[in-house]
Amino acid sequence: MKIKLLLLLNFCFFAGFAQTSKLTVEYIMRDPKWLGTSPSDINWSESNDNIYFSWNPDKNKGDSTYKYSLNSKKIEKLTGKEVYELPAFSGAYSLDNALKVYTKSGDLFLYYVATGVQKRLSNTTARKSNAKFSADGQRIIYQEGSDIFSVNLNGGDIKQHTQFDAGKKTEPKKKNEEEDWLEKDQLAMFEVLAERKEKKELAKKSAYKPKEPKKIYLDGGSLRDLEISPRLDFVAYTVFEAPKNAKRAIVPSYVTESGYTEDLNARTKVGSPNGSSISYVYNVAADTVLKVNLSKLEGIFDEPDYLKDYPKKDSTAKKKPRVVSMTTFMWSPLGSSLLGIVRADDNKDRWIVKVDPKTGAVETLDRQRDEAWVAGPGIGYGRFGLTFGWISESEVYFQSEASGYSHLYKMNITSKEKIALTSGKFEVIKAELSKDKSTFFLTTNEVHPGEQHFYHMSVNGGKRTQVTSKVGAHDVSVSPDEKYLAIRYSNSNTPWELYLQENKAGAEMQKLTTSTTAEFNAYAWRAPEVISFKARDGQEVFSRIYVPKKKNNKAVVFVHGAGYLQNAHKWWSNYYREYMFHNLLCDLGYTVLDVDYRGSAGYGRDVRTGIYRHMGGKDLTDHVDAAGLLVKKYGIDKNKIGIYGGSYGGFITLMALFTTPDVFKAGAALRPVTDWAAYNHGYTANILNEPFTDSLAYRRSSPIYFADGLKNNLLICHGMVDVNVHYQDAVRLAQRLIELKKENWELASYPMEDHGFVEPSSWTDEYKRILKLFEEKLK
Repeated sequence: MKIKLLLLLNFCFFAGFAQTSKLTVEYIMRDPKWLGTSPSDINWSESNDNIYFSWNPDKNKGDSTYKYSLNSKKIEKLTGKEVYELPAFSGAYSLDNALKVYTKSGDLFLYYVATGVQKRLSNTTARKSNAKFSADGQRIIYQEGSDIFSVNLNGGDIKQHTQFDAGKKTEPKKKNEEEDWLEKDQLAMFEVLAERKEKKELAKKSAYKPKEPKKIYLDGGSLRDLEISPRLDFVAYTVFEAPKNAKRAIVPSYVTESGYTEDLNARTKVGSPNGSSISYVYNVAADTVLKVNLSKLEGIFDEPDYLKDYPKKDSTAKKKPRVVSMTTFMWSPLGSSLLGIVRADDNKDRWIVKVDPKTGAVETLDRQRDEAWVAGPGIGYGRFGLTFGWISESEVYFQSEASGYSHLYKMNITSKEKIALTSGKFEVIKAELSKDKSTFFLTTNEVHPGEQHFYHMSVNGGKRTQVTSKVGAHDVSVSPDEKYLAIRYSNSNTPWELYLQENKAGAEMQKLTTSTTAEFNAYAWRAPEVISFKARDGQEVFSRIYVPKKKNNKAVVFVHGAGYLQNAHKWWSNYYREYMFHNLLCDLGYTVLDVDYRGSAGYGRDVRTGIYRHMGGKDLTDHVDAAGLLVKKYGIDKNKIGIYGGSYGGFITLMALFTTPDVFKAGAALRPVTDWAAYNHGYTANILNEPFTDSLAYRRSSPIYFADGLKNNLLICHGMVDVNVHYQDAVRLAQRLIELKKENWELASYPMEDHGFVEPSSWTDEYKRILKLFEEKLK
């Protein structure tokens, strides 16, 4: 059934009204370049007079690098040669900020900040990375392959500081008794043999051999988080040993160039072995390697609370320490202290520890415990998404959810005094310390959970100065001299654009780019209202609602995906296709509600962990309560409410139709998880623990166990080469529905699509099916 709004207008009695619109499913689901490409990857020149960014205003096949000049106030496209000659935007500064070192195309470069001169320090095929300055500023330290080197800025000599070997140390072969006797007999019998042997041994002893770094064998493991002290006296590192016999899933690809079915190697499933890691410190002067001792961490024997639901088989068994791993090493600026971040493998504890490099002993500075799982803004795993930095040689700053919201703290690593620099029912999204270390540049959502603004705050905390003011979200890049801000800004119905503003409150935000096309601008895109309602347990749930001018008394509830996301906000959504589809639905008279259910980002720890051990619990009842709101406040017919979403949204759709069959008349589950025991470890084990240790959580959270409850109409859409949520999930559910003799469902398969569709034809087919489902079944 080919559904276009223009066709529907000829049958206005069907919707009960008529109005003019350009929107069709085909129009919305075209190649996304038709709406325009927003600027991204914003960077400043070291001279503070140019802003560089990726952009594609001409609908080319790929983005290009553009430059905005603060002097000429013009934007120009850079050539490939000009891009190649640019200094790298990332890098490390000397302690006085006069020099910057960086790697580009695998080689070392030095940049003189005052003059803008860049000097190439290497030109080799061996790739170099992680460049930084030594504590005395005389050497540049860098990594090449698996080893650390340094080069003298004055003399140019290169020194190797480590010598890692991926293999195992081999001992010299010992002679057996017969060989040993024969050699001694030969030397005793032949005088020339004995003399030659003596000369070789004397030459070997007298030969000069420069001292090499100690050869450190990894025994087949892989090197991680290699960090040398700025004093060049200690090297901290971690060796990871991959799991053995961890079975990986196979995803068949049917439509291939070869004409044969080809197998794609995919991930393991939750509960599979994760491997192990051990951390060490190499003492350069003593030429010794010590293991970092994590066995005495505070709470290392604490078992998770959920185990109380499972009686112990042997109550007399000795408690074992939990498996923990060092995820990050961080040396102080002058190298006097080494800190590390340790995580429990069950992810219910995160420790910040001080490591004694001479002994390998650790001292706990901060412990964050969460009976669900430790996460939140600025509390990333490893260095990814991690807020951490040095204020001085003895003070650090970091983020923690200790108060229930992710806030900024500073701590003296000697006295262990910890001070909360921010507090309240909001979250710090991003924190950056100014170059003189007197001011924090913060992005928070304290004005509203659906807004993100930029602030200044003293390094000692206290009052924050709000610098940005427009309703929406501000993604800020501060110029090197900290006088200007390059801002990616958007609101709920306008995509991201690039702006320039002085770095002070009240300054005007000047728009630099216009990315949307005339086609996109021709339609009056709605700005959905952000509302909130009280869920049945009293929790405030934020949503955004699209209300048509002329209602048809039907409603659609959209469920965003997971991985810790937020969509009921006041900036341009990552779900831009769905946003435009909601405008189409609104044109047809549907009321559309988009809910930030339990588990969503932006609302603090209790909302983040509200799905712990029961996905399809509070996250589902939030949507059921939202349906009740639609009926009571917006006049929607309770028998005309549909629900849809992808990935986690597909999962919630299934749980809704299977466990609350009288609430939603129809649902479209796109690429849904049907059985959490088949999903990946990193995401699932945090929320549901492991299938063999917490089977109750998996049993109550997996839709496949509740398929018998299907009463109303279900559409399942799934890409067949999905390496995230495997197509096997849809196939297993289909077989279950067949065995249960259910008839009111269908499965649409997309042979060439992964988890996120890329082909406009696939997007169009999928959303035409969704629209058809709602038009036909919400009667």
